Amino acid sequence: MSRDDGLHYDDDPVDLTEIERSGRPQRKSLLRRFFGVLTVLFSLMFLGLVAASAAILWVFWTYGKGLPDYHQLATYEPPVATRIHAGNGALLAEHATEKRVFVPVEAMPPLLVQAFLSAEDKAFYSHFGIDPRALVRATVTNAMNYGTGRRPIGASTITQQVTKNFLLTNEVSIDRKIKEAILSLRMERAFTKDQILGLYLNEIYLGLGSYGVAAAALNYFDKALDQLTLDEMAYLAALPKAPANYHPIRRSDAARARRNWVLTQMVENGFISEGRARVAAGQSIEVAVQTGYDSTDAPYFAEEVRRDIVEKFGEDMLYSGGLSVRTTLDPALHQAARTALEQGLEALDRRQGWRGPLESYDGSDDIEAVLASHESGMLDNHFAAIVTEVTKDQAHIRLRDGQPGRIPFKLAFWAYPPRDEDGVRPQPLADLRDALAIGDIVMVQPPVATPDLIRDGFEPEQEDWSLSQRPLVEGAIVALDPHTGRLLAMSGGYNYRDSEFNRAVQALRQPGSAFKPFVYLAALDQGYNPTTRILDAPLVVDQGQGKPKWKPANYTRRFYGPSIMRVGIEKSRNLMTARLAMNLGMDEIQDYARRFGLNDNLPPLLSMSLGAGETTLIRLTAAYGMLVNGGKKITPSLIDRVQDRHGKTIYRHDLRDCKGCTDEDGWSGQEVPDLADIRPQLTEPASAFQMVSMLEGVIKRGTGRRIDSLDLVVAGKTGTTNDNTNGWFIGFTPDLAVGVFVGYDTPRALGKRETGSTVAVPIFGNFIAAASAGKPVIPFRRPSGVTIIPVHAETGERVLPDHEKAIFEVFKPGQRPGGALIDVPGSSARGAEDEEITIPGLF
Repeated sequence: MSRDDGLHYDDDPVDLTEIERSGRPQRKSLLRRFFGVLTVLFSLMFLGLVAASAAILWVFWTYGKGLPDYHQLATYEPPVATRIHAGNGALLAEHATEKRVFVPVEAMPPLLVQAFLSAEDKAFYSHFGIDPRALVRATVTNAMNYGTGRRPIGASTITQQVTKNFLLTNEVSIDRKIKEAILSLRMERAFTKDQILGLYLNEIYLGLGSYGVAAAALNYFDKALDQLTLDEMAYLAALPKAPANYHPIRRSDAARARRNWVLTQMVENGFISEGRARVAAGQSIEVAVQTGYDSTDAPYFAEEVRRDIVEKFGEDMLYSGGLSVRTTLDPALHQAARTALEQGLEALDRRQGWRGPLESYDGSDDIEAVLASHESGMLDNHFAAIVTEVTKDQAHIRLRDGQPGRIPFKLAFWAYPPRDEDGVRPQPLADLRDALAIGDIVMVQPPVATPDLIRDGFEPEQEDWSLSQRPLVEGAIVALDPHTGRLLAMSGGYNYRDSEFNRAVQALRQPGSAFKPFVYLAALDQGYNPTTRILDAPLVVDQGQGKPKWKPANYTRRFYGPSIMRVGIEKSRNLMTARLAMNLGMDEIQDYARRFGLNDNLPPLLSMSLGAGETTLIRLTAAYGMLVNGGKKITPSLIDRVQDRHGKTIYRHDLRDCKGCTDEDGWSGQEVPDLADIRPQLTEPASAFQMVSMLEGVIKRGTGRRIDSLDLVVAGKTGTTNDNTNGWFIGFTPDLAVGVFVGYDTPRALGKRETGSTVAVPIFGNFIAAASAGKPVIPFRRPSGVTIIPVHAETGERVLPDHEKAIFEVFKPGQRPGGALIDVPGSSARGAEDEEITIPGLF
């Protein structure tokens, strides 16, 4: 059958070549289109990459210009606190704008570093300054949380935080973030990871005034870094974001939750096991009270040291230089001095009368709060109490926390009113109800702190308290080494919290009779001796036209006729001193006042010889120290040595050159180096020793005999100014010079019959007894060449050693007991009953 019908049957052969030819153009067209798309895509990607690169280059060019120089961080030294230490090394005070203790990261516990990495930047050691994954995660999370009120999370690396803290501001802006990223990239190329981490951990603020992890460890836990426990490390690592939000007391729940989150992160990062984290998470967060400070509170001393450092090195070095200051303070001596001053001022104030209770409680406020408020301003060992019952012989009181107590009459007998305007004081207290009433808030002290009230064999019981009050009178006490000038103790007032005015160094007051030894010393240097006789008789000095005549008088208002110089000092005779000064000339008195640092511009008036010229307690005490050390000049000093943050000594008070003190091979039993004495000689050593001997007589027979019962080798001189406004006692042992001043800040009388002997000598006595306890008693050091001769204590005539009035007097070579009678220049000797003599001119 013919098959030319044009139809195609299955068994007909197929022309495959023709089919292939017909499909090729279609396939080529698809490939061309595919490659065309790829070309476009690659072109777009390339152009995008070029555009992105250009954009990045533009950003780097635009924002990278004028950025801070990050290379400065290579030599960066963070602000570090200056520490003030006592002579025994105990910490007294710190000064800093940012309280920081710098610790290299290599010295930090690895676990502490890991805690901070877990909390702040776990990829720190793998990223290049910016963490892209953290950035993406933060972006996505913040986008999802938008509008929910949740706080946005950050993606800043530790490097970025260092950049912001050191080189940029806290401004919240895109510009600042771009600059931060650029600087972070640059920093990662210039510094090692450990260098960056060290900057961060020593700079970050962690609350409670703590800058850096070392300061935070001390402030929160009173520990060094290597003493921290795991839970404490985790808590510190929880703080950088917002220390106030995780306060361990005010927000303890949030603090524990954040700390435990850090522990969880440490587990996830493989730094600790789950078991250790679980134990640490169960711990409470306990803030520890700081220790390490010396138990002696020395605010006046510490403030004077602060001023000295500012004067020597400036405020920047003080508050950020990290200085280590070793001072001269002896904590034990200072505590004894402070206690003696407090008790002496309180005893004087009690003698002036009771001024009434602190307040009368009306029941409107919480009694615990009232007592705490009053107590907050009191010194240690002083407490506030409320009177709950009072009878003739006793008052029942209640202290804080409900503690009961009793004020017996014998510990409150002094509580009757002060003198009135006419100087009349009411009758002594006979009934305690006349002084106290129920509801009175009063100050009380343990009886052991009020030794002046323990009389007539009275023995307080355990529940007894002494009635007390804050004294109005002020005072100061200093103690120094007379051989070096090192200030060992200083208290410049009763309570530093009430008044920062330092009466030991800032109060210029008339020293009164405490100045007289330097008048007598000038005479001794000119050949006078302790038995030289001086006329004690009336004296009138013409002070010039239109001015009243000056008529000095003795404290007793009596005249004693010819008396030896020793008696003039021991009995503090004004008329003898004035006559002696007239013979010496006021230019000589001025010279000695200037030479011994008492007053650089003493007026040339005869009254200055009796102590009318002003000086300070520390100057006067140092001058007495120059007597006991043989006449060598000393300068009072508070600082022995200052070291910078690297341990280099940048100041040393002792300027003597010690060639044998440093040996490369160390100490191996060689001879002790012999140091040259570079102190200038201000007076003859023999004259100084004569003056010391005369001042020793003040204690044995004169105005300081109240402390002769101590059986110590002590010398000194009292001082009282006109109208009894200032009371002084400056005394010394062979190795300790002590000065005491008592007076009101606005000068007024200390009280009826109150003088240096009654107000200052007891303070000195209590202190010197405590300072000398357990130490051997040694005599004053005698220079070579002097002769000791027994003489009559009142006439100066030579007597046998066993004479009842015999004392051993000091004479220089060629001197012997006795001598001419000293009167005013150009006069002849006169008796005590002669009429007044008028001396023309000013002296």
